[in-house]
Amino acid sequence: MSIIQPVEPTSVARAALSETLKRFRREGLHADPLVFGSHRRAEAVVMPWALYEAVLPAIEDAQIAPVLRERMHDGRERVALEEAIDELGFDRSEFDL
Repeated sequence: MSIIQPVEPTSVARAALSETLKRFRREGLHADPLVFGSHRRAEAVVMPWALYEAVLPAIEDAQIAPVLRERMHDGRERVALEEAIDELGFDRSEFDL
């Protein structure tokens, strides 16, 4: 798999989907993704499922990071997790602390 992929026009990517899927089945996690967009500007990517599963934690982190940053600076009082568990009446042994 090469790191930099050529950007295909959307029409080419659409026409190549069947062959791309066959390549993904053959090469699995190591198959190059299909990158496409308008005017040779990368706008989307189709990748093997195994690769998606491997990078999903990083994708989720990137998606929640702005929300976490906003909440950290919203001026609200924070409570420690242990304190919240106790206040809500849970048993601390039920949590991985």
